[in-house]
Amino acid sequence: MYKKFEELLLKKGVTAYKVSKSTGIATATLTAWKQGKYTPKADKLQKIAEYFGVAIEYFLTE
Repeated sequence: MYKKFEELLLKKGVTAYKVSKSTGIATATLTAWKQGKYTPKADKLQKIAEYFGVAIEYFLTE
């Protein structure tokens, strides 16, 4: 799931920090997600999906 997030970061030319500031999701949360220590709950995943203009299902498919 984080791989999809990284793809969107590259595609949109933004950093995880910028996503964090725009969505209110802590950078520590995104870092834990990257490290595999955390899986975003639906509400946080929805905020990220809205930020990038994609459906939440985008993150749930391979």
